[in-house]
Amino acid sequence: MKLSDFDFELPDELIATRPARPRRAARLLVATSKEIADHGFSALPDFLQTGDRLVLNDTKVLPARLNGTRKRDTAHGSGVAQIAVNLLAVLADGNWRALARPAKRLRAGDRITFSNDLTAKVLARQGGEVDLAFNLSGKAFDLALEAVGDMPLPPYIASKRAGDAADRTDYQTVFAKVPGAVAAPTASLHFDEAMLQQIRDRGVAITKVTLHVGAGTFLPVKVDDISSHKMHSEWGEVSVAAANEIAETKAKGGRIIPVGTTALRLIESAALASGKIAPFRGDTDIFIRPGFAFKVTDALITNFHLPKSTLLMLVSALMGQARMQAIYAHAIAAGYRFFSYGDSSLLLPDRMESITKST
Repeated sequence: MKLSDFDFELPDELIATRPARPRRAARLLVATSKEIADHGFSALPDFLQTGDRLVLNDTKVLPARLNGTRKRDTAHGSGVAQIAVNLLAVLADGNWRALARPAKRLRAGDRITFSNDLTAKVLARQGGEVDLAFNLSGKAFDLALEAVGDMPLPPYIASKRAGDAADRTDYQTVFAKVPGAVAAPTASLHFDEAMLQQIRDRGVAITKVTLHVGAGTFLPVKVDDISSHKMHSEWGEVSVAAANEIAETKAKGGRIIPVGTTALRLIESAALASGKIAPFRGDTDIFIRPGFAFKVTDALITNFHLPKSTLLMLVSALMGQARMQAIYAHAIAAGYRFFSYGDSSLLLPDRMESITKST
């Protein structure tokens, strides 16, 4: 398939730069293979059935945008440079890969000071990216980062406005728990605690998994033949308990509904080896595109994605390419808000003959 098969025209005014408030005030498009219906996100519990299981990603977004100072003794005195750093991903050895600006002012051995408590040594530089060894780790690192860092807004928001204090809450799910992401699992931003309880009260179970979303989620696809695209890698975990819960629901005929493409990619990664859900811990670079055989997922709650993106390819694999084109055409005509702070959709492939609320 060609990259151009996943292109569409999106009016600039439909790119959301702020979320709906309250969270559940976002809109919800509900789509099956035959129908499309427009609702508010607060109606989501009405479309869930007793015995269903939602799968949530409990990763916590780090305030991964940092401003620091590099000082270096030179033959002509002390050299000082202001450096902006965006953390990209934690490496296997616990150090961080980051985007630095201006990277040309850095070399291996330099030290960047971000605060009295937080510094980093430059281990290596390649192009605009650097590998950094911070002076802190674990909880101490998280606390220092909270004190000086800013939330890493997606580029299509950051290009329109500066981040602010509201993003600290807005760009974090209400159930975020495990620090490590540098981008939010945005489909989950619409949930509040009251809705989660409402869902449980309907007999719908909830399982939490962890996928640390990386900045690579925003990387464009640069090849015309999508089969040659190399996916970014992200670390995730499906615990033994989570795998057992999902397997039990499947065995009883309930639907597994991941909330967001991150949760979907993780549970499908956990089923790649055997064809059934299993515990998983490690990196995944799974690339889900049309032709993919889903092993676990029955439906999906997700936001509206970028043109030519791997996430649009993923939902096209679930619903069919032509069907997703029709769904997105409807969303644009109806004025749905797109991307991270935008509205939501519930995609139900071949499981319902019509869109009806459960009772």
